[in-house]
Amino acid sequence: MSRIVEVNDLAFSYGKNSVFNHVDLSVSEAEIICLMGPNGCGKTTLLDSIMALKKPQGGLIRLCGKPAAEMKRLEIAQKIAYVPQIHDATFPYTVREMVLMGRTAYTGAFARPSKEDERICDEAIQRIGIGKFADRPYNKLSGGEIKLVLLARALGQRTPLLLMDEPTAHLDFKNELLFLETVAGLCAADDITIIIATHAPDHAFYFDAKGLNVKAAMMSEGGIVCFGKPDDVITAKNIYDVYGVKAKIVKDTDENGRTFSTVMLLETA
Repeated sequence: MSRIVEVNDLAFSYGKNSVFNHVDLSVSEAEIICLMGPNGCGKTTLLDSIMALKKPQGGLIRLCGKPAAEMKRLEIAQKIAYVPQIHDATFPYTVREMVLMGRTAYTGAFARPSKEDERICDEAIQRIGIGKFADRPYNKLSGGEIKLVLLARALGQRTPLLLMDEPTAHLDFKNELLFLETVAGLCAADDITIIIATHAPDHAFYFDAKGLNVKAAMMSEGGIVCFGKPDDVITAKNIYDVYGVKAKIVKDTDENGRTFSTVMLLETA
C-alpha cells in the first residue's frame, strides 16, 4: 500500500518557542489518523506544515513520494483537501458555488468551471446528502450544515488526502454523529486518506468499530508520544500522561454483536 504522507524528523518553532521536535509520521493509502493532544501541543501546526502553509525549521515532508517543499501551491491543492474547524461564512454564495470552489485546484482562481467541474460538484453534493439545500445561501446554514458543505467541497477537490482540524467542534450530538457517519461512508467506499485533529478520543473508537483502517496518534511535550491502533493508544494511562486526566475505557457490545469502546472521564489529576 502506497504512502500518502511521510513526515521525518520534523521540527517547528515560533521564534525561540519550540512547538515540536523530531516528529515522525507515516500515513498510508486509505488510512484514518486521529491526531489527539492537549491545546497548544502542535496539532494544527503539524497540519499546516503538511499543507506547506508553515515552513518547518527542520525535517522533511513528502506528499505521495515528493518533497512538499518542492511542490507548487496548485500541485499541493491537487493532493490535499482541507476541512477547517471554523469557516467565516460572510458572503452569500450558494452551497453549490461553495462546493464548486474546490475545483479551483484544477481550474485556477479565475477560470470558468467546465461542465465536468459542475458534474463533479453535483456528484459531491449528492454523495454528502446536501442536495436539498444546494441552492440556499451558504451563510444562512446551521453549523452542522456548514460542516457538511465543507466536506462536500473537499470531496469535489478529488484529492488522495483529506485533512480535518476539529471538524465536529461546536456541533450537537446529532450533527456530530451525522458528520462522522458521512466520513465513515466515504472512507468505506473510496480509498481516501484522512488525518483528523480532534479533542475526542471516541472518534478513533467510532471509526474502528466501523471496521475502518484507523490509527490514533497522541501529541505531547513537543512530539508524538504514542501511535498505533486505538485500543493500544487510547488507554487510561496514556490519557493520564498526556492530558493529566483520570479516565476509564469502557467496552460494550451493541445489539448487532459489535464491540465498541468509549472514554469515561473521571477527574483531573
